[in-house]
Amino acid sequence: MMNHSMRILGIDPGLQITGYGCVDLAEGETEPTLVEAGVFRLNVKRNMAFRLAQLHEDLSTVLEELKPQRMVVEQLYSHYRHARTSILMGHARGVVLLAGQMQQVEIAELASTEVKKAVTGHGHATKRQMQLAVMSQCNLTELPTPPDVADAIAIALCAARRLTTEAIA
Repeated sequence: MMNHSMRILGIDPGLQITGYGCVDLAEGETEPTLVEAGVFRLNVKRNMAFRLAQLHEDLSTVLEELKPQRMVVEQLYSHYRHARTSILMGHARGVVLLAGQMQQVEIAELASTEVKKAVTGHGHATKRQMQLAVMSQCNLTELPTPPDVADAIAIALCAARRLTTEAIA
């Protein structure tokens, strides 16, 4: 079991919408509880530099308010057909990692397939399946929308459950 409480912030980075989900894993508990979740909506009419600055400012504010001990970011997956998209997404991930590092938050990364498998049981789950699984596991009365917020919550849930598994082993 865990020796102390842990607050984990999951981030699903994007250049239009970045999702975040924060969970607490209390001492002696095996299941995390949802603290807060939401999205940063970046101004797509502005240039890349403006959006990256906006993302940094928004995330820094959330880090200051929620004070997580760990931030977990989805790893970048690149497919040769979408190389440009991956490069652009790398910009958002870089800003997310920088914001966490500047606030001295421990940073980890998880593959999207690992997160999907941990939350739905299937490594290639759809956005809707992720939303339904997060809604059920967090006892939410509504589907978490947009899907980016469900993905961020799922990242935080997966990271917290991984901690409990490591603590037991």
